[in-house]
Amino acid sequence: MRVLIDTSAWSVALRRQTTAPRPPVAAQIEAIIRDGRAVIVGPIRQELLSGIRDPHQFEALRNHLRAFPDLSIAQADHELAAEVSNLCRRKGIQGSGVDLLICAVAIRAELAILTTDQDFKRYATVVDLRILPVEATV
Repeated sequence: MRVLIDTSAWSVALRRQTTAPRPPVAAQIEAIIRDGRAVIVGPIRQELLSGIRDPHQFEALRNHLRAFPDLSIAQADHELAAEVSNLCRRKGIQGSGVDLLICAVAIRAELAILTTDQDFKRYATVVDLRILPVEATV
């Protein structure tokens, strides 16, 4: 199954580590990439690149992420994201527009989501999402 790697997981994996061992999610992302199962969407790319002050770091990350073509986001995905938002709100669960768009794309494209963001577990109580657990060791 293809895996949509969320901003939170990428952020942990890409963070410079000053101590060993590396976070398990970093090895998990590497395995997903090696298997050719990694998927990204434009909003995640944008979130990852936003706020990088150093132009060299920005360029390096942009070049790294260019290895992953964006999965297209369709009009129906935006509509489904709004529907998911409404369903979640009825259950008292708030979500960001980007998170709910990620949910909609994952549902439509039948993707698992790799995330360290606990909000996705809450969304999964309302809609059919496959959340890939961050493994303790890979």
